[in-house]
Amino acid sequence: QVELVESGGGSVQSGGSLRLSCVFSGRTRSIQFMGWFRQAPGKEREGVASIHSGSTTNYTDSVKGRFTVSQDNAKNTLYLQMNSLKPEDTAMYYCAAGFGWWLPLQRESYDWWGRGTQVTVSS
Repeated sequence: QVELVESGGGSVQSGGSLRLSCVFSGRTRSIQFMGWFRQAPGKEREGVASIHSGSTTNYTDSVKGRFTVSQDNAKNTLYLQMNSLKPEDTAMYYCAAGFGWWLPLQRESYDWWGRGTQVTVSS
């Protein structure tokens, strides 16, 4: 079993920045890739960014050039640096981890999930 705990969410104005963190524990050797997803009220959960083996990254088009995913295995922590935030980035953000077939932004690829951290961007 793998446990994931997110932090770093909050309220910012449009154009601001936030850094989300996700501490992972338990059977961490099972993890091959990790990702960030988000879900806005009334919408489906969507993939935002993913990282495989701590290096290969993938982003949804709407965040390319603004968000950066990274992983520090010494600290067992996944990060999502979010710059130039927009009101449409407002959502609950979830950390996820998985192994096996990697479909970077597809929920079905992931085996473990955190409980989420709220990000609110005001105009």
